[in-house]
Amino acid sequence: MMFKRIDHIELVTADEERAVRFYTEVLGFSVRSRVTVPGGLRLVYLDLGGTTVELMTYTETKPAPRTEGEHLGYRMMALEVDDMQGALGALAAMGVECTWGPLLRPTYARAEIRDPDGNSIELRQWIQA
Repeated sequence: MMFKRIDHIELVTADEERAVRFYTEVLGFSVRSRVTVPGGLRLVYLDLGGTTVELMTYTETKPAPRTEGEHLGYRMMALEVDDMQGALGALAAMGVECTWGPLLRPTYARAEIRDPDGNSIELRQWIQA
């Protein structure tokens, strides 16, 4: 097969250190590396369970603001959790609110949170029947 896996997900952030703190201290990612690209771009590569998120911070330009509502294109990333109620409780203790759900279905539980830049993150617990 020509395609092997998703290599990474890119997220543009307004505040690099705030985003790094959220993804590492709240969600458990680890910082793999940091790179500065000439022309005003800083990159931080974060890993969680073999998935890489690339945080991008533009230092010389300002990205367009996020618009609300459904739109074409990528919508959110999803993180698998072992215990939905435990995950939501731990997030609430760190000041992260659930923005949607939780929804419980026979085979899964689903909820959503947002990162400091407003990016939606789905939480998914798969339930064995």
